[in-house]
Amino acid sequence: MAIEVGNVLEGTVTGITKFGAFVELPDKKVGLVHISEVANEYVKDVHDFLKVQDKVNVKVLSVDDKGKIGLSIKQTQPAPEKKEFRPKHEFRQHTGFDAGRRSSAPVSFEDRLSKFLKESDERLTDLKRNTESKRGGRGARHAD
Repeated sequence: MAIEVGNVLEGTVTGITKFGAFVELPDKKVGLVHISEVANEYVKDVHDFLKVQDKVNVKVLSVDDKGKIGLSIKQTQPAPEKKEFRPKHEFRQHTGFDAGRRSSAPVSFEDRLSKFLKESDERLTDLKRNTESKRGGRGARHAD
């Protein structure tokens, strides 16, 4: 099979580096599988996923003017299942966990924002009060 962008080929891992793996394709051509294209999960070390002489299916991503071939192993594998995102407030409602709140009724965004602003203002007022009291004591000692 010709080495064209989009084709899926079988190859043999011939070398592993910190940035990826070299794979020998049919016709004795060699391409690179970048570390980001090795697996559908985070890859810290390519050695954790591949060994020299492993047979792998690769998808041809690119072929440049100089003959460099970019390959992907992860694009030949089925996509991982997406985990359902569940906001914290929804988690609390479904599990009964209310993190110390008195009421298990959901709190609206506006109520949470209002509470946050009130607490922020109180903290800022305390901070200003402490800062001003420290400055006042030192300001009187200036030598003219």
